[in-house]
Amino acid sequence: MRHTEFWARLESALGPAYARAWAGQVVIGELGERTASEALDAGEPPKTVWAAVWRALELPASAR
Repeated sequence: MRHTEFWARLESALGPAYARAWAGQVVIGELGERTASEALDAGEPPKTVWAAVWRALELPASAR
């Protein structure tokens, strides 16, 4: 997964106006007590970050 796909999926789940704010504010324990944005900036693969976001948001399997 590329960063662009990660952001497209998050925008699809939360809406384009809220996705980036959510990614920069919500701390996810599974990502080492970091936000999604922090994890991506630290070099975590977007696929790994998406999996953690998917679980945190309790999205349907179709969004996996």
